[in-house]
Amino acid sequence: MTSAHTQQLTVILKQHQQSLLENWLTTLTSKLGRKEKSGEFEIRRQAEQFLSLLARTLESGAGSDTDGNDWADVRHLLGEVSRTRALQGFSSLDTASFVFALKEPLFDHLRSILGEQPTQLAQEIAATSSLFDKLGLYTIEVHQKAREQVILRQQQELLELSTPVVQLWQNVLALPLIGTLDSARTQVVMESLLQKIVETGAMIAIIDITGVPTVDTLVAQHLLKTIAAARLMGADCIISGIRPQIAQTIVHLGVNLEDVTTKATLADAFMIALKKTGSRVTVQNTEQ
Repeated sequence: MTSAHTQQLTVILKQHQQSLLENWLTTLTSKLGRKEKSGEFEIRRQAEQFLSLLARTLESGAGSDTDGNDWADVRHLLGEVSRTRALQGFSSLDTASFVFALKEPLFDHLRSILGEQPTQLAQEIAATSSLFDKLGLYTIEVHQKAREQVILRQQQELLELSTPVVQLWQNVLALPLIGTLDSARTQVVMESLLQKIVETGAMIAIIDITGVPTVDTLVAQHLLKTIAAARLMGADCIISGIRPQIAQTIVHLGVNLEDVTTKATLADAFMIALKKTGSRVTVQNTEQ
């Protein structure tokens, strides 16, 4: 965008700011639908700030390089808008429309001013469109990064929820595992288990793998790492849920579980845990 184009756009932004704002908001809310209309006050505030910052930036002589320092304030505002909308569940296209919806009102003013100068009009529209395309693409980039962060955080929360450590008895914990045990989940499992051991002072931790569909070398290594970490914290581990096919797989893989107590069911593992902690369960005869 040349200085002449910048000057023309700056004049329009300063002299017709209110009409631009109203036309822009009309286009914006019609594009984004009811969900966005519920926050109309916030949209208006953001739109007013954007118009003011845009006019100030162009008036300062900033060129078309929107990645430069001259555009830092504009990028900051658009970044806030993008991140907010990402958290609210808007798509990247909805977010970019915040910028793109301003094109048509600007084009209308350019046509009214340069209607009799088609060559200059075409140049102004092309330059303005290029500028707003860059700003719009920036909002998409920020929106996508924000969505990725949200997804990563949700995945972490799901991992934590999917690895609950429960206290079955005094000094006895249980960690039921369901689904695939990969490196990321192993870290969460280990942290959750160790934290619970510290909180309760448990002596025994039962790791139940009934819900783990397959056990390969990697899964076995993850289990052994978790058991080793628990032992360093003073707790012994019992693995329950060893099905026949899993037992065969472990033997075939050559995984050494000789020093680890294993049981077929959680109930069997629980009975072993009670014996190791010096507790016992008695059945009271209620018959007279």
